[in-house]
Amino acid sequence: MRKIGIYGGSFDPVHNGHIHLARTAIKCFELDEVIFVPARISPFKQDKIDVAPDRDRLAMLRLAVEDEVNISVSDYELTQEGVSYTIYTIRHMKELYPCDKLVLLMGSDGLMSFNRWYCWQEIIKLCDIGCISRSYGDSEELKKQAELLSENGRVFVSCEDIFPVSSTKIRQLLKKDEDCSCYLPENVVQYILKHKLYGV
Repeated sequence: MRKIGIYGGSFDPVHNGHIHLARTAIKCFELDEVIFVPARISPFKQDKIDVAPDRDRLAMLRLAVEDEVNISVSDYELTQEGVSYTIYTIRHMKELYPCDKLVLLMGSDGLMSFNRWYCWQEIIKLCDIGCISRSYGDSEELKKQAELLSENGRVFVSCEDIFPVSSTKIRQLLKKDEDCSCYLPENVVQYILKHKLYGV
């Protein structure tokens, strides 16, 4: 039986923090693979109007992981209609990998808001939850939340080797024409410049 991490989000754009989270999860949670699943419409960002086109976010993700041995990308949510609720993705992955263990990966903000997710009780029954902290000083808060959620299923938290960066910050820097090469894979930087994304 393999352990597969499912990592959803807008990835707008994918950055080194996302890749770092996936690598850290593989190490800390002993995963065999991590699958990035870009959202078509994020439940928490339905009013967002400056999202890069689906094809570009997918292309950037594929570029970002092309040299990663145990990390891949699924376009499942991008091919579905409506809001990208995680429960539908987890049900789909359970059908694809019926004999494997699934671990839903998320950052600090995801874990702290998890009990507001659509059908969260079913999600935590179908898969484990693996949280990698992305902020300094939130370890106690995350562990407390994990303890509360553990009444419904298995929750794991790692607060080591933190990499604090956000897509929002990167988009803001790009709009100001500031250098973001330290936050993004080089091939993603070149893609953004070539396709003139984020006001570049």
